Amino acid sequence: MKTIKLLLSFTLISTLFTSCYTEVIVDDFVEPGITVNQLLSSHELWYVDINSTQGFGETPFLQKAFTISFINGVVYANNNIVGLGDNGDGFGIDIGEYDAYNMVLDVSHDIDGFETFDVFQIDNNTIELYNPNNDTSYFLDGYQRSNFDYDFVFYDNIHYFLQEYEAWEKTFTSEFGVLNEFDNENYLQFLAGGNDSEFRSSQDNNGLNVNNILWDYTGVYGVGNISGNDLLKTLTLDYDSLDNEYFELSVINDGKIELFHPSSETVYEFVGRGYIQFLKTANTKEGDKTTNIKADKKRKFKKARVENPRENTRVK
Repeated sequence: MKTIKLLLSFTLISTLFTSCYTEVIVDDFVEPGITVNQLLSSHELWYVDINSTQGFGETPFLQKAFTISFINGVVYANNNIVGLGDNGDGFGIDIGEYDAYNMVLDVSHDIDGFETFDVFQIDNNTIELYNPNNDTSYFLDGYQRSNFDYDFVFYDNIHYFLQEYEAWEKTFTSEFGVLNEFDNENYLQFLAGGNDSEFRSSQDNNGLNVNNILWDYTGVYGVGNISGNDLLKTLTLDYDSLDNEYFELSVINDGKIELFHPSSETVYEFVGRGYIQFLKTANTKEGDKTTNIKADKKRKFKKARVENPRENTRVK
């Protein structure tokens, strides 16, 4: 993530992702003489507006990506919230290759394999990728890196940010605040996949390898917004066998969070351990930080899915 701004541009936020909240109108607008390659390269970043998806199928690599870019036959994606805006100079990671012709896009994904799409230009900033094999359309909004609000995407997806480390280790507890049971919790883990809301916690001593942590408690968690403050979130831990714990969550940087516990007025800091790079094909190391490789995280829909009105006209 780029340096977290103290003040976001609310004007930019209000206009940046309006497609997330409005119905997609398919008018198949195409500028005269434009080729599919020119169309795909007209914007550096294509934001995957997941909630505008039409149809009940799934194209895995689009379901996992926040942004997609098409550059000289290579497909790039931002699949992680950690490092958003910095990874690959803002483009993300190389996830495969593509070929584009006659308003058709063929993608060979490094993990998910081959997918083909009919490409429709909806307006100057929006394209539709229609997958005839699953009768599902994804809608992508185009931006340049210079006018893309990485911070908005980051804070709008804190839920996924918490899942991008194998564990969060407590590194600081304030001297002020009332003693409480959470003082004994030293590790938190937020699990991707499944119902996408499970967490575990541990009272093991600090300094352990993530693989050696014994998880004492489980439950479900939720992240919420705080009215009037886009940089502050709520975090609720609903323990299976204990009472709920409620926090105000703020992000210090890409690898550190602060949890304020209102009931005890205690402040905690947690540092991410074991960064998970989604959709890499081999284990890597970044400095002294081992990068774990997983491919099971997928973005969830925030509203009910709808039938796709697009008719499959592809010749079989």
